[in-house]
Amino acid sequence: MKILLLYEYPRKDWSVSIQGDLLRRGLIENGVDCLPCNHMARRREKEWYFKFFKPDAVIGLGMWIDTPNIINEPLKYGLQPAPWLLADGWVANYHKTIGDLPLVFVTSEWVKKTYKRDGVDVKNFEVLHVGFDAKEFRPISKSHPGVAEIRKMYGVKNDEKMILTVGGDVTSKGAQEMIRALAKIDKQFPNYKYVCQSGISRCAKDHHKEELALMKELKFDSSKVIYIEDEFHHDYMPYLLNACDIYAAPSRLEGFGMIQLEAMACGKPVISIDAMGPKDTVVHGKTGYLAKVGSTVDLMEEWVSKDMGFKDIFRMKFDKPKTLAYRADADELAKFTADLLADDKLREKMGRQAVEHALANFQYKHLAKRCADILEKKLNI
Repeated sequence: MKILLLYEYPRKDWSVSIQGDLLRRGLIENGVDCLPCNHMARRREKEWYFKFFKPDAVIGLGMWIDTPNIINEPLKYGLQPAPWLLADGWVANYHKTIGDLPLVFVTSEWVKKTYKRDGVDVKNFEVLHVGFDAKEFRPISKSHPGVAEIRKMYGVKNDEKMILTVGGDVTSKGAQEMIRALAKIDKQFPNYKYVCQSGISRCAKDHHKEELALMKELKFDSSKVIYIEDEFHHDYMPYLLNACDIYAAPSRLEGFGMIQLEAMACGKPVISIDAMGPKDTVVHGKTGYLAKVGSTVDLMEEWVSKDMGFKDIFRMKFDKPKTLAYRADADELAKFTADLLADDKLREKMGRQAVEHALANFQYKHLAKRCADILEKKLNI
C-alpha cells in the first residue's frame, strides 16, 4: 500500500501538523509505504509527488475549506483522495465533492454529525481519532527537575494545586467558563492557581482584557489566575501537563481535543464539556468530568467569502439556526473542580484511569493500523 499524506510538513508545533506527523510515523511503523508532502506546496512539487510516487490513496488533513488542495488536486491527477477532516462550526461549501468520495476520515463523531447537519452525505465517513506518542506523553513525577521548574517559573507553590488550560487564546478553550466556576468555590479552596497558557496573538490579548474585566465583575482575586502568553515547542508539553494537578478545557469549539488526550496520558483528570470531540475522549466520572452545556451560540446566517470557494462575499442564510459554539455550565464546572481539589485520592485514581484509557484507545501506531485497515477495505487496496 502506498499512501501520500498532505499536511503542514515538516512538522510544526500545532495540532493538525502534529496529527499528520503521527499518522505518517504510524503508517510507516505498520509497514505502509508512506510519503509526506506539504499540502500548500508549490504546484510542481506536489505534481512531482503525484506522478512519481503514484499513491493508492492521498490523505489530506484539513477542513472543508481545504477541498481545493487536499481533494480536487489529487482528483485532477487521477488519484483517490481520502481526506481526514476536522470541523470549525459549520460547512459552507463543497458538499457534493466531499459527499461523493468513497472514503472520508473525520476526527470525531461530532465532526461527522456537523457535516451531516450541513447537508453532506456522510455514508462513507469513518471516525479516525487522533493519536499520541506514549513515549513522550506519560506520567512524570512533580519532583522531576523539569516539572518542578515549570511550577516555580509559573509562580505555583508546592502546597498549591495547579489547574491548567492551554492553547490558542485560552478563551476558546473555556477559560472564561472556568473563571466563573472558580469564583463560585474560591473561598473554599485558598491554595490553588489557575494557569492559562495562550499563544501570542492579538486575539489572545483582546480576550485577556475580557477575562480581567470578568474577574473584576465577579470580585474574583485575579492573582489566582496566571496568564502566560508565549510560544513553545511540543516537546515542552509533557512537562507542562505533568506540572498541573487538573487539566481544564471546557472548550467552546473542539473537533477532537488533542491536548486533553495528552493530559490524560500524563495522568491528569480532565474537566471538559459534554459536547463535540471531548465526548469521544473523556470518560465522565472515570478519566475526568464532562460538564453539561450551559448555553450555545446559534445563528440564522453567517458570512461567506472568496477563500471559501465563493465568487462573492455575502451572508448565507440558514433554514434553521445552526449551533456554532458552546458554553459549559459554570455550576457543574464548579462542582467538578471542587471535588477534584478536595480529594487527592480521587484525583490520583482518575489520573491512573486516564492513563489506562489513553494507552488502550489512542496510541498513534494502533490508530494508524486502523487507518490502513479501513483504506484496504473501503478502497480495495
